[in-house]
Amino acid sequence: MISRLMQNPVALAVIVIGGLFILLNTTVIVPETRQGVVVRFGEPVRIVNRYQNGMEFGQTGAGLIAKIPFAEQIVWIDKRILDVEMEQQQVLSTDQLRLQVDAFARFRITDPLRMFIAAGNEARVADELRPILGSALRNELGKRPFASLLTPERGQIMDNIQTGLNRVARQYGAEIVDVRIKRADLPDGTPLESAYQRMRTAREQEARTILAQGRKQAAIIRAEADASAARTYAESFGKDPEFYDFYRAMRSYETTFRQGNDANSTSSFVLSPDNEYLRQFRGR
Repeated sequence: MISRLMQNPVALAVIVIGGLFILLNTTVIVPETRQGVVVRFGEPVRIVNRYQNGMEFGQTGAGLIAKIPFAEQIVWIDKRILDVEMEQQQVLSTDQLRLQVDAFARFRITDPLRMFIAAGNEARVADELRPILGSALRNELGKRPFASLLTPERGQIMDNIQTGLNRVARQYGAEIVDVRIKRADLPDGTPLESAYQRMRTAREQEARTILAQGRKQAAIIRAEADASAARTYAESFGKDPEFYDFYRAMRSYETTFRQGNDANSTSSFVLSPDNEYLRQFRGR
């Protein structure tokens, strides 16, 4: 038999090619980044390299596997984190502001069999999650004012949206890893200008309130200081009237004879030496 094949190279080449073809259809290389659903005559029979949380690299089942040639096919499903982009949505907040919101979610296929039965491929899962993400975003942001997006409350909003979206994602064998808002802006034009004007007015009013409170506190402190000084003056007058008179005269001289704020300004006074106002210069 072998000698006949050696004498007929065409038949030998056909047998070799056929053997290689069968071998190629019998063995499959499973990549590390993919999980596969083995389908036999249209029915899923087993899962290869399935995603498992916390599984170390190289221990997941990737590598060379065997399958029944021509009868079994493998539907590949990505194990990595995938993105679903939401189309820009208009959301009405509780303070009646219309917001233009862009958001996205990240998900991973954790149950490839359920995903294969419910959707068929990852793109279909993303298409199913996209409108649900938009609806959850509108419902959640519609319960809060626009300012909440600028506070730590934004993290709670994202968690609530992720929880609601996860309930739908599990129906397709997926798990939502993260939800984020890329941007939330007011529409251009009159609404944006009106919002800026309201914010500016609110900040100016707050500044006026703070300034008024500061002036009130300053007046109280100044009044308390004047009262304390008056008590001190009264006590000093009672203890030593001559010293008190001397102190008040010195303060009067300072105020009267000192130059103004301008360094070039001068003051001139003409008084007789025995003027009563200058009595402190004559000594005791």
